[in-house]
Amino acid sequence: MEKRSLYLLCARIFPLMVCSGIVYSVLPLYITQELKASPSEIGLIYMTGAVAGVLLAPRLGKLGDRIGRRRVLLLSMVGFAVTFSIYFFLSHLSQAFAVQALEGASWAALGATAPALVADVAPREERGWAMGVYERTWSLGWIVGPLAGGFLAEHIGFRPTFLIGAGLVALGALSLALAPGRPEGSPPPPFPAPGASS
Repeated sequence: MEKRSLYLLCARIFPLMVCSGIVYSVLPLYITQELKASPSEIGLIYMTGAVAGVLLAPRLGKLGDRIGRRRVLLLSMVGFAVTFSIYFFLSHLSQAFAVQALEGASWAALGATAPALVADVAPREERGWAMGVYERTWSLGWIVGPLAGGFLAEHIGFRPTFLIGAGLVALGALSLALAPGRPEGSPPPPFPAPGASS
């Protein structure tokens, strides 16, 4: 397997990274302005997502070992798409807690499977570099996402912005679902040496 496999994996996750930057840059403003939340309530909402992640992360990682990491990653991306779509329909502050719980579970599934998939496609001696590429993709998403989120929220409103984000994640999930995959757990071949032809 060549470096192309790593780049394709990161490209399929990149829409989620952009979308998370979009949503998190405007979500506190949305909850404050549309749902009249206080700063303390915003903190409690975000805490709900973190608690869901704490409770579910080990179980989701184990599920990935059992049924395949890519399947759990796909479930994570679907969860994010559903979450961001539901934000569009929120009408009461109490609903935000349930949505954050789903989002926290989706974050936990992502964190338990995406780095493992990066390790799967990289040979042992290149895993540090591969994780650096993955982290760089995250950073790029969070460069683009907050800028796009602020612009979209200002010009088209919060709710349509969430739908755009959900659509981006859905595209990434579809690409991941349709992608061919190597059997998980099989050792990856070494990346080609610098300057070698792919």
